[in-house]
Amino acid sequence: MREIVLDTETTGFEPSEGHRIVEIGAVELFNHVPTGRTYHQYINPQRPMPAEAFAVHGLGDDFLRDKPVFREVGAAFLEFVGNARLVIHNAAFDMKFLNAELGWAGLPRLPDAQAVDTLAIARRRFPGSPASLDALCRRFGVDNSAREKHGALLDSEILAEVYLELIGGRQPDFALATSVAESRTQAGDNWRPRPRPRPLPSRLTEAEQSAHAAFVAALGENAIWNRT
Repeated sequence: MREIVLDTETTGFEPSEGHRIVEIGAVELFNHVPTGRTYHQYINPQRPMPAEAFAVHGLGDDFLRDKPVFREVGAAFLEFVGNARLVIHNAAFDMKFLNAELGWAGLPRLPDAQAVDTLAIARRRFPGSPASLDALCRRFGVDNSAREKHGALLDSEILAEVYLELIGGRQPDFALATSVAESRTQAGDNWRPRPRPRPLPSRLTEAEQSAHAAFVAALGENAIWNRT
C-alpha cells in the first residue's frame, strides 16, 4: 500500500481570502515503510508574505520571488501523489488549499476521501489530550528538535514517524515484508516458495541428543516419541 505523508505551508488561513500555498513537502511510504522518495517544492504565492506567516515559516518575499508559481508545478505534484492515500495532520486545512490551487490552475482536484487525518486519529486515541504535532512528538518520543520553524518537508518527515506510532507502532517485520514483496515482483507473478536445496544442519549437540534419548527411555515404550 502506497501512502504520501504531506504538509503545506501557506500565507494565511483561507484561500477564499486570497491566501496561497508557499511550500509543499511530502514523504512516500510503502507498506508503512519510508521509501526515501520525497517531494519538496517552494512556490511563489504571487502576493506579499504577511509578517505573521514569515514569523512562523521563515519564508520571505525575496526568497520566494524567483520560485515557480503553482500552475507550473501542479502537474508534477499530482504525478507524485498519484492515487496514494494522503496522510495529513489537520487534513481539512491542507486539502482546502491544495484543491483551491489545483482549481485555479485548471487541474484535477484531490478527493477528500483520499486523505487520512492524523489529527482525528490522535483525538480518537487520546480524547481530551493535546493532539498537535509537537504534543504527539512528546508523547511518542519523536525527535522534533530541528523544528524551530515550520517547514513542509521536515514536518512531513516528523509526521511520518508520528503516524506509524498512531497506527500501532513500528513493526520489526515491515522491512522484511517489503523485501519479500520486491523479490516476488522481480521474479514475476509465477513466483512460488521452493524447498531449500540442502536441509539446514541440526543444532543439537551430542550431549543434548543423549539427554533427550535418556528422557524418552525413562517414559517407557508408550512415549509419543516412540510411536511411528
